[in-house]
Amino acid sequence: MQVMQSRVVPLEEGKDPGVTTSRTSPTKALPIRLLQLFVLFLAFCITFSVISIYTIRHFGISNVMTSVTSSIQPCFEEPTGLDRWIKPPSNLMHTMNDKELLWRASLTPRRKDYPFERVPKIALMFLTKGPLPLAPIWERFLKGHQGLYSIYVHSLPSFQPHFPASSVFHKRHIPSQVAEWGRMSMCDAERRLLANALLDISNEWFILLSESCIPLYNFTVVYEYMRKSKYSYMGAFDDHGPFGRGRYNDNMAPEVNITQWRKGSQWFEVNRKLAITIVEDTKFYPKFEEFCRPACYVDEHYFPTMLTIQAGSMLANRSITWVDWSRGGPHPATFGRGDITEDFMKRMLESHRCTYNNRNSTMCFLFARKFAPSAMEPLLHLAPKFLGF
Repeated sequence: MQVMQSRVVPLEEGKDPGVTTSRTSPTKALPIRLLQLFVLFLAFCITFSVISIYTIRHFGISNVMTSVTSSIQPCFEEPTGLDRWIKPPSNLMHTMNDKELLWRASLTPRRKDYPFERVPKIALMFLTKGPLPLAPIWERFLKGHQGLYSIYVHSLPSFQPHFPASSVFHKRHIPSQVAEWGRMSMCDAERRLLANALLDISNEWFILLSESCIPLYNFTVVYEYMRKSKYSYMGAFDDHGPFGRGRYNDNMAPEVNITQWRKGSQWFEVNRKLAITIVEDTKFYPKFEEFCRPACYVDEHYFPTMLTIQAGSMLANRSITWVDWSRGGPHPATFGRGDITEDFMKRMLESHRCTYNNRNSTMCFLFARKFAPSAMEPLLHLAPKFLGF
């Protein structure tokens, strides 16, 4: 019995010598596998290093780096050819301040010939408070003439435009500031419009308009009128009365003396050369800013006086924007729905006398103001018969 017990106990405890001596322990097998993996990894690293050293020695490090970097393409590539200088800005909402903008706009090529086929354009510059209620009239006027015009809108900074992508006014607002009537901030806004329009090298004629303006002829007539004209259209007359020379300040001298003092309408057209003259001015601006304040209305005197001194022979000395002062008061008449009749249209278009290229003409005005939003519907109705569009 004692011998049997000694054999049973090892069996119950699982310590059968025959079984244990013939198996390999799992704890001993794990390090062997890790060692095998390490050897394989080491062999791979050595092989890769040898290949790399051979490649660099054979082809050179610069060739290897070039092949890597050349496969990386930038998301946007800035044009390095002539397009960089002649292509108009794709986004009018730039980050330049006025000083930077005026400097950039005053840059101009000295050569008269262009190394590309330049199609001159009309820059329509709208100086507004906010909405453009007569936009449908301008849409019809401009339809079919893409490539011959550009549009720029200066409104109050707080105004948020909402024109559809199909509109000619879509994304045509420029960075703006508050402009007060009769103060230098109004001229700043006009110079801001000119400067932004000058960034497009193809803009040749610059016309200042308001939200209450309409065209009086179709686009082809207006374009040809501008193209063939020898002069720019800005009123600049010597008014000896209290609202002319009576606004002159002796402190304007010696830059401006009283015989050079001029007055004219705020709404003008200038060619590219005169537009550059306006934006590059640093001589007359400080004098008008300091010494022409209400009751001296600087927007009626600054540009007419400066351009008379700088380039008087280039001015036709008249405006091409018709207004009606017959009702009296400090502002011209505003016309609403009830005013727009066939008789009114005839009166607005006929019975005018002026000179065009030093010859007598009856076509004196290309635009008119002031029209209320309610005038749009009857104007659209009568436009085909009287305005040609």
